[in-house]
Amino acid sequence: MQTDRRTFLMAGGATLAISTSGRLMATPVANKPMVARIEPAIDDYWGTKVTDNYRWMENPKDRDWLPFLRTQNDHTRAMIDAIPGRKALGERISALSGDAATTSKVVPAGDWLFYEQRPVGADNFKLFLRGPDGAIRTLIDPTVMKIGDAHVSLDWWEPSFDGKHLAYGLSPAGSEASVLHIMEVTTGTILPERIEKADCGVTGWLPDGSGFFYIAYVNERGTPQFYLNSETRLHVLDTDPKTDKLMVKRGQWPQIPMEETQAAFIATTEGSSSVLIGVVDIRTEKALWTADLADFVSGKDVVKPVCGFDDLIVAQAIDKDDLYLLSNKGNARGRLLRTSAKAPDLATAREVVPEGAAVLEDVHVARDGLFLSFMDGGVQSLSRLSDDEVTPIAMPFDGAIDGVFTSSALDGAYLRLAGWLEPSGIWRIDAAGKVTDTGITPRPPIDTGPYEARRAFATAKDGVKIPYTLIYRKGMKLSGDNPVLATGYGAYQYSATPRFAASLLPFLDAGGVYCNANVRGGGEYGRDWHKAGQKATKANTWRDLIAVCETLIADKITSPRHLAISGTSAGGITVGRALTERPELFAAAISDVGWTNPIRYVAEQNVSDIDEWGPMVDATSFRIMYDMDAYQAIKPGTPYPAVLCVTGATDPRVAPWHVAKFAARLQAATSSRNPVLLRVDFDAGHGVGSTRTQRDALAADIYSFVLWRAGIEAFQPV
Repeated sequence: MQTDRRTFLMAGGATLAISTSGRLMATPVANKPMVARIEPAIDDYWGTKVTDNYRWMENPKDRDWLPFLRTQNDHTRAMIDAIPGRKALGERISALSGDAATTSKVVPAGDWLFYEQRPVGADNFKLFLRGPDGAIRTLIDPTVMKIGDAHVSLDWWEPSFDGKHLAYGLSPAGSEASVLHIMEVTTGTILPERIEKADCGVTGWLPDGSGFFYIAYVNERGTPQFYLNSETRLHVLDTDPKTDKLMVKRGQWPQIPMEETQAAFIATTEGSSSVLIGVVDIRTEKALWTADLADFVSGKDVVKPVCGFDDLIVAQAIDKDDLYLLSNKGNARGRLLRTSAKAPDLATAREVVPEGAAVLEDVHVARDGLFLSFMDGGVQSLSRLSDDEVTPIAMPFDGAIDGVFTSSALDGAYLRLAGWLEPSGIWRIDAAGKVTDTGITPRPPIDTGPYEARRAFATAKDGVKIPYTLIYRKGMKLSGDNPVLATGYGAYQYSATPRFAASLLPFLDAGGVYCNANVRGGGEYGRDWHKAGQKATKANTWRDLIAVCETLIADKITSPRHLAISGTSAGGITVGRALTERPELFAAAISDVGWTNPIRYVAEQNVSDIDEWGPMVDATSFRIMYDMDAYQAIKPGTPYPAVLCVTGATDPRVAPWHVAKFAARLQAATSSRNPVLLRVDFDAGHGVGSTRTQRDALAADIYSFVLWRAGIEAFQPV
C-alpha cells in the first residue's frame, strides 16, 4: 500500500487515511462542514506585514459566522459519535461523576455555614445553609431556573458577616454575565434591587450588614472596552442601585492612580475598623491603601499608602489593627511582613515569616492565628502562625489545598482538599491543629485502589527540571504503545495542582495514561518560575511540555503515534505552539477554549488580561507576542496530526473566534488527512458555569478522540 498521506481508501463505510506516523487509520464518514471563506486582512506591525485570512470571524454578525460554527459542530458531532467506544465511555463517565458530589466553597458567618455544592446526581452547583442545629436548607438552586432557553449558573456569592443577608450573581449559558441579587437569609426573601454587570461580585460587606462594596462595569458587554474604567461603588440595602455611592474610579483620587485596564476593590474585615483599598490588574502584585472605614465611607480624604506594584506585595490580610503583607521583593518565594493597619509603613514593617524552601502563597486570618498556604512544585501545605511561631499542619494526604476558609470570629479553618486519586472534600482544622473530614462532601463509592499517581521530572533544553505527574492503572507496561494525554498550562503564576476527576477513570480503564506537566509560566516554584515562562521567555512554556513528552517517549511509556497533548484557555498557547513547532511528535492535540491568536487581543472583551503577555507597543513587543501566536505559526503544506478545537459560544474570557480561526487555518493548511474538528457548545462559555452534563460530554468527547487517534482498537470505526 502506498504511504502517500493524501491517499484515501474507502471500505466498510469508513475512510482510511494515512496518519502522520505512516499507519492506516479509519475515519468515520460524516456530513461535510462549511469551509471557511478566505478574506485576507493585512496588518503592518512595525514593519512586519501579517496576513489574517479569517479576520471576518471576529464579527459575530458576519453572515457566515453562525453557519460556520453550526455546520462545523454538526460535522464534529457526527465524527465523534461514530467512534465505537464513545457511547459506553460517556455513560461510564456520567455514572461516576453522578456518584461524586463536589463542594467548591464554604463560608462561616455568624452561627451558620454557607456552602456551595453540586450534590450527588445533580447537574449543577447549589447553595446550601447549615444552621447551628445542623439542619440544612437550600438557598439557591440554579437547576430549577432558566433565562430564556439557557441554563443558569451561580457565578459567585458572599454573605454578610452576621449571615443575615446574601449577595450573589446569576448568569445564563455559562456566560459569567452576572446580575447581582440580594437575599434575606432567614426568610429567603429576594430583595427587589438588581445590579447588572456585576461580574466580579462583592468585595466587602459593611460590618453592620447594611450594605456592601462591589465592582461595576460601565461599558458595553462583549466589546474590548467592557472591562475598562470600572467603578467601585457602595450599595446600601433596600435602596435604588442608581443611587449607589461612587467610592473609587480612575481619576477620582489623586493618591490612588489607576490605568484604564485596572480595577479597584474595597475589602473589609470583621472586627476591624480599617478598610483596605486595592488596585489590581492581571498581575499577582497589587497597589494598596488603608483607611478608617467610617471616614472613607463619609468621603473624607483619609487614605494612607501601603505599597505600589513595584513593592511586589501579592497577598494581604488585616487582623484587628495589624496589617500582614506577603512580599516577593527580593524574596521570590515570599516572606510575611507585619505593619500597622492604621499607620502602615512598609519600610519599617517587621518580618514575621522569612523566605523558606517552599513558596508562601497566601495568608488567612482566623481568631486563633493566621493560616499560611505553601506551594512546592505543585504540592501544597499549610501552617498556622500564632504568637509569631509557625507550626506546620499535618495534612491527611499530599495534594492540593483548593481553598482555605476562615473567619476572624472563629477558631481554626475549613479546607478544601483533593489529590489525584483522593476525591475532594471539606476538612476542618480545630484549635489543636487536628484535621478531620467534615462529611459535608460525602465520599463517593469509587474505588481508586487500581490506579497510581507517580511524580517525576523531565529535563528541559536549558537544563531546568520540569515536574510532571503520571496517572494510570497499576501494572502499566513500558511498551511504548500506551495512549498518553499530556496537558500543560503555564500562565498567570497559576499552579496546576492535584485534583481528582471521576471522569478520568474510564480513560485510564481503557488503557490511557494522563500526564500533568508543571511547565514554566505557572507558580509551582514561585515568582521566578512564572517569569521564566512569561513574555520574552514564553517559549519555555511550550518547550517544557515538549521536553516532558520527549521524556515519556524515551522512557517507553508512549510513542508519537500514541501521544496526545491538550491545553485549556491560556494553555492554548502551550498546546498550540507545541503542535505547530513539533507536529511530528503527536498523534493528536486538543485546544480547549484555547487562546491561540494573541496578536489580535485588541479585538476581544478580555483585553485587560494583556499585561500577562504584552502589550504590543513596538517591534520588539510585537515579536514576543507573534512568537506565541499559534494561529499565525500554522504553515501550509504541513502534515499536522488530528486536532480537536473546543469553544463555547458565550465565552467571555477567550473569544470563540480564537478557536474558530485556529481550526479554519489548520483545516486549510494541513497536508495530512488527519481530521481537524471544531466542537461548539452553544449553551456554554469558558466552562466555568457549565453543568455536569456538559462537562461529562466534553470529557467523553476528548477521551474518545484521544483513544481513537492513539489507535486503541475498541475506539476504531469499522
